[in-house]
Amino acid sequence: MISNFSEKKKTRENAQADSLLLKNVQEENEQLKNTQEKNEQLKNAQEDSVLLNNVQEDLESVEMIQMEQVLHRMRDEYNSHEMSNEQVNKLKKKMKEATMDNRKKKAGQWAVKMAATAAGLLGVIVILSNSSASIAHAMGQVPVLGKIVEVVTFRNYEYESERNNAVVEVPEIVVDDIADLTESQDEQVQENLLQTTEEINAEIQQITDEIIAEFESNLQYEEGYQDVMVESEVLTQTEEYFTLKLICYQGAGSGYQWNYYYTIDLSTGEKLQLKDVFVEGADYITPISDNIKQQMQEQMDADEMVCYWLNDEIEEWNFKSITEETSFYINEAGNVVICFNEGDVAPMYMGCVEFEIPEDVLADIRK
Repeated sequence: MISNFSEKKKTRENAQADSLLLKNVQEENEQLKNTQEKNEQLKNAQEDSVLLNNVQEDLESVEMIQMEQVLHRMRDEYNSHEMSNEQVNKLKKKMKEATMDNRKKKAGQWAVKMAATAAGLLGVIVILSNSSASIAHAMGQVPVLGKIVEVVTFRNYEYESERNNAVVEVPEIVVDDIADLTESQDEQVQENLLQTTEEINAEIQQITDEIIAEFESNLQYEEGYQDVMVESEVLTQTEEYFTLKLICYQGAGSGYQWNYYYTIDLSTGEKLQLKDVFVEGADYITPISDNIKQQMQEQMDADEMVCYWLNDEIEEWNFKSITEETSFYINEAGNVVICFNEGDVAPMYMGCVEFEIPEDVLADIRK
């Protein structure tokens, strides 16, 4: 009896020992499996790293090849920048069509106001020059007071490729004949006139340099498009005033136009400022602003496609008043014309807008 009990006890102890041994073996196998998996993951990670390095090297090689191709193409395009009359006319037509397309859009298509400034955006894009001043040619004769002032085309810039086009005519105001000027103007007026035209021309040259540089810098973007066109127009040529309008256009998906106005008071030879048109100390801002608001409302009442920011829910968009720096000119009738670029007082599709202020509105404060 005692012998059987001892044998059973021994058997149970052996079974427990075997069970513990099996458990230890299983744990060791599990640890070995985990180690093998970690080694495999590490190996895969190393292989992925090598593959990534190879891909990066391949991409760098492709980028170098593409960059070389772009540089070659830019060199070829630069060497062949001359545009035919047909190409120039085609770009002019594209500019007009893009502007008209913008103005045909419905008012409900605009969502965000874009404020345009006359100092050049963005680029934007205006004028430049790639020919010598010695070969500047006459753009148009503008006789004023015995041909005292005229405009010539100082330089032309033309560029044409599959995706980028530019036609830029850079105007220059010149005093045509000082000998004639001395007969009708005193020496101070002569000096003022020469200095004024020099300052205006310098400003145009600065605009030219900045904008053309931006245009050319954008050529590096292979998938980009841009159309640039700049021309000028003489708006006023009377015995009292001379006004040159610089018209700037940029197309990159949609067209955008903005203008500069240069008016010279020929009686003084100085560049005319808005305050110079009125008697000293007169409040000209209020009557002009009120009349513009009246014209805006009348136009909107007459045509549902016309839209100005006058009573918009977004208060900061609404036109409130002109400033001393607002663009203007004096037209042939002698009236003040206030000018706004695209996005200043209306949605972009309205284009550049002008408001001629009736004579009776300002009669009491005009000089």
